[in-house]
Amino acid sequence: MDDLKSLLKSGIQESVQSIVPIGGGSINNTYRVKTSGQTYFVKVNRHVPEDFFDKEAEGLSLIAKTNKIRVPKVLFKGPSLLVLEYIDRGRESKAFWKNLGYSLADLHKVTEASYGLAASNYIGSLEQLNGWYSSWPEFFVERRLLPLGKKALEKGRLEGRTMELLEQLCGKMKDLLPHEPPSLLHGDLWSGNVMAGLSEEPVLVDPAVYFGNREIEIAFTTLFGGFDSLFYEAYQESFPLEKNFEERIDLYNLYPLLVHVNLFGGGYSNSVWTILRRFA
Repeated sequence: MDDLKSLLKSGIQESVQSIVPIGGGSINNTYRVKTSGQTYFVKVNRHVPEDFFDKEAEGLSLIAKTNKIRVPKVLFKGPSLLVLEYIDRGRESKAFWKNLGYSLADLHKVTEASYGLAASNYIGSLEQLNGWYSSWPEFFVERRLLPLGKKALEKGRLEGRTMELLEQLCGKMKDLLPHEPPSLLHGDLWSGNVMAGLSEEPVLVDPAVYFGNREIEIAFTTLFGGFDSLFYEAYQESFPLEKNFEERIDLYNLYPLLVHVNLFGGGYSNSVWTILRRFA
């Protein structure tokens, strides 16, 4: 804890009263830090690139500037730590799920001329390639699927036959995805990156932002347990999805599954193979 206290001195001026580790993260060490002035949420990681927390802070700030949905305020960032506003957890009520649907729809109405982002950032601990593209299918293929497929192949976490099917599918992508204007996306929206504040308002954490087709974001929410049905009802009421979206969910979820193949290996490669066989 003395080492953490020395790190905190660069960003927190008040006297530290307590440091309590908080579980739940697979990448960073996280703490609730109480000082004489207030309580902070602190992430620490000495084994990530120097711009790792800079990119997370930029993503939080980009979402915050829209005033569409709450994110923690960025208070200080450095090469090894990120100091954020501490938000007490509230109840994930029916009102929470409805408000999450409405608020996310409002966020997705924030648009840009092109797909992507000016600079690359991170999803989990993996680099997430960006840049600007005029075509969503082209961006999805060249900045999402193929780079992670090749990385997994090099690591031995994806078989050659799976990579061949992925390349075949990428060649068909422009005929499989609908055209929509770019939407501002959280980018890593699963249940672990959503919480309720004390007033039961939705809060988003750990973003991997970019501008993309919003269908990929809604597809992502169906992984790892999914969201309450009230969320989907509210979202559809506010910003209806294109016809036959359900048929494209697995297609979009190739991206987060390839992220997990690269990070964890295991059975995620089998899930990728199953989806590829379906669309081949």
